[in-house]
Amino acid sequence: MNSEQSEESGGRPVGRRIFLGTLGLGALGLVAAPTLQRGLEGFLGNVAGKDPTGLTGLLPNGGGFRYYSVAASVPHKNATDYQLTIDGLVDHPRTYTLADLRALPQTRLVKDVQCVTGWRVPGTPFEGVRLSDLLDAAGIRSSARAIRFTCFDGTYTESLTLDQARRPDILVALRMQDKDISHDHGGPVRLYVAPMYFYKSAKWLSGITVTDRVEPGYWEHLGYEVDAWVGKSNGRTDEPTS
Repeated sequence: MNSEQSEESGGRPVGRRIFLGTLGLGALGLVAAPTLQRGLEGFLGNVAGKDPTGLTGLLPNGGGFRYYSVAASVPHKNATDYQLTIDGLVDHPRTYTLADLRALPQTRLVKDVQCVTGWRVPGTPFEGVRLSDLLDAAGIRSSARAIRFTCFDGTYTESLTLDQARRPDILVALRMQDKDISHDHGGPVRLYVAPMYFYKSAKWLSGITVTDRVEPGYWEHLGYEVDAWVGKSNGRTDEPTS
């Protein structure tokens, strides 16, 4: 998924020699020093975007994470051109720059991350602005019932009910694992929904639209549950993350 889960990536096929080399590097990363592991993480992030098989997602990578996207390519954004728009059923629509978001009060959460496909990354720090604070600043209208999230990959979408979005463990995240969120992890800004499976934590966040009903997201149109509580949905019994 867009949020480091299942994928449908585009691009050219990876050659046999490149893929076998990737397998060898994956094995090396299990025993190598942290410097080599960081290099492996960057290499696999680049290769995975060109791997239509998804097999690179089976390799150890990114501190336990796996890189995926549902778009063939995703533009890079930074402090000069990133924007987050809040609109819909609000009294005060607004567009935030990255500097605007960094200037707001930040919340740090350390929770396990659980993918619906089975992998889990324990004790992962995320930092950012509480989604509820942004919604309060926008002035939610009485007819509002849900939130729709869009992403600058041009493809991925997600949703939450308004009550879910107001939870204190839902962030518009700017930092992950004690550093700015990288492009491969959905930076510079992504959604972080701590108590739900990671496909709810949309990468490359660009839009927050307040709506009068829940609109199922990208993977939910393909069968995943809209209410994706860890251990209580999608037929899984994982330990809760929040």
